[in-house]
Amino acid sequence: MNLFDNITIGMAAEHTATITPEMTVGHFVEHMPQVYGTPMMILHMEMAAGASIASHLPEGFVSVGMDVKVRHLAATPIGRTVRAISRVMQIEAKSVVFEVEAWDGARKIGDGTHRRGIVNLVEFEKRFGVRQLAMSLD
Repeated sequence: MNLFDNITIGMAAEHTATITPEMTVGHFVEHMPQVYGTPMMILHMEMAAGASIASHLPEGFVSVGMDVKVRHLAATPIGRTVRAISRVMQIEAKSVVFEVEAWDGARKIGDGTHRRGIVNLVEFEKRFGVRQLAMSLD
């Protein structure tokens, strides 16, 4: 079984988020502006990348972030909606490389690349002594 049999160049996904005060750099760092923080933009890019291949992986496998190279090009205030977009651009022996972008309306606010490794979840959890926690959507 090849982990990448169902993954192809060009596969894409989006993650949309409306910016809240908790997503701003000012929420985490005192005296900083209340604008979309770079770590949150990266998280949203990673979520889009993971979503683009998740349903195409064999049962029991997930993708995990390995490398991020992005530029944050413009500030986005609270209340705006951001779209993080990912596209598979390269498939390697143990990972997938994505082109990622973030948009605030018609304005590009971020771009770069992101690499995700493919892991067997049970083996990964055993190796690092972690377990998957149930998430509440409330």
